[in-house]
Parts: sequence; C-alpha cells; structure tokens
Amino acid sequence: MGLADMEDGRLYRTRVMHRRLFPVDYRFIYRVFSLVVDVDRLDALDRRLRLLSVNRFNLLSLDDRDHGARDGTPLRPWAETQLAQAGVDLDGGRIFLLAFPRVLGYVFNPLSLFYCLHRDGSLRAIICEVSNTLGDCHHYVLHNQDQPMDWPVRASQDKLFYVSPFIEMDARYQFRLSEPGQGLSVLIHEYQQSKLMLAASQTGHVRPLTDHELLKAVATMPLMTFKVIFGIHWQALKIWWKGGKYYSKPSSSSEEMN
Repeated sequence: MGLADMEDGRLYRTRVMHRRLFPVDYRFIYRVFSLVVDVDRLDALDRRLRLLSVNRFNLLSLDDRDHGARDGTPLRPWAETQLAQAGVDLDGGRIFLLAFPRVLGYVFNPLSLFYCLHRDGSLRAIICEVSNTLGDCHHYVLHNQDQPMDWPVRASQDKLFYVSPFIEMDARYQFRLSEPGQGLSVLIHEYQQSKLMLAASQTGHVRPLTDHELLKAVATMPLMTFKVIFGIHWQALKIWWKGGKYYSKPSSSSEEMN
C-alpha cells in the first residue's frame, strides 16, 4: 500500500511529538490529522467529498495559496520548477502533498512534504516546505542526483531558515521519512555542534479519505489547526519563562529553495 497505489488521497490520524533537550528541556505531544493528496487529482477530491473542498470555504479545505508559490497558482508547475532547479526530472510522474487541511478556513503547516515520484513509480525527490509563524517559508529539496531514492529516505541539511526565536541558526537537520502507506512516519532531528538538541516526529495510521472519516476526525480533534498555532506560542512562552535565550531573525535569512 504505497504511494503508487493511491487514488486521489488518504487521511492519516497522527501524533506529533517535540522533544527539546537543551538548554531548556521540554516535551509535548498532541494529536492531529493530515491528508496525503495527489496534486493532480484535487478536482476529483473536490467533487467526491462534501466536507472537504479545494480553493473554497468548507468545514475542511485545501488551498493552493497555502503551499508552493502561495499565490493561488497550481502546485504541480511550481514543484516541477523546484525540481528542475535541482536537476530532477519526473517525466510526468505523480506528486503527493502531505499537509494539514484548513479547518473553518484556517491552517498553519509548520512542515509540509511533497513526495515526487518518477513515471516508473520510483521516488526521486521530497520537497520539505518549512514555515514559520512570521509568514515566511523555505523549501529544502531532498534528492539523489535524479536517481531513485530508497525508503525510508535519510538525508541531512544545514539549517538555512529562521523557524524558532529560541533556536540558533547554526544547526543541521537530519531527516528520516518513510513512505506513507498503512502508517505515516516523519522524523526530524536538529543538531547543534553535533549534539542532538531537538527531536520532532509525526507518526500515525491511515484511514479512508471519506466524509465519514473526516467527520470523525474533526469530532475527536475539533479546531485542530487552531490548536497547532496556539500550542506553538504556548510552548514558546514556557521556554521564555524558563530562561530560554531569544534569537532575533537574521536579516539575511533565505526564503528560497535549497
């Protein structure tokens, strides 16, 4: 049950965990639900589901303005441009987006992933779309020089984008990303001077993408996207209260693809 077997989309009920080890030690966990959707079949989802719409208001919605160029243009041409700059050619292969949907018109996605498959079904790249609460975003393209990538994907990247006011820019990420199938697993470790400083994960299990399952998810996790942004600010307040050092946004912080 891999990505190549997916029709138009899947629902994942998951748990997000953050653990910071120094200089302030804290850990928090919250439940969320995410969608994995084929970016070329969003119109089919829009027609098939009553509770989920595309580019229009509903209880749940997906909007092109929340990802990619963030100007409402389709996601596939944008993704293909990013891939071309990295030397990756999918030859018309499928692209899947992992993200939170809007709930009552609101969403904040700290991390969204574009899984990019070649026409032959092999994984060729993952675009990691990182956003901060200031409205900025940055895209890291994980790839293997236009060659197939093995699951789970293991990759590392220097930190080039300001995310948290309590974490220095001098850091490096390590990713471990599994193929969304029966389960979902996204693991990210952040290191400072080769020392693990932050561990974050999103793990869970698949559910059919139906109106019934969407309603159950909303009923058990109401106002989920509002909870995400509130939780980020609440944890920041606790770090500040515990004496965490504040780092201002650097003026040279890049928002381009890496």
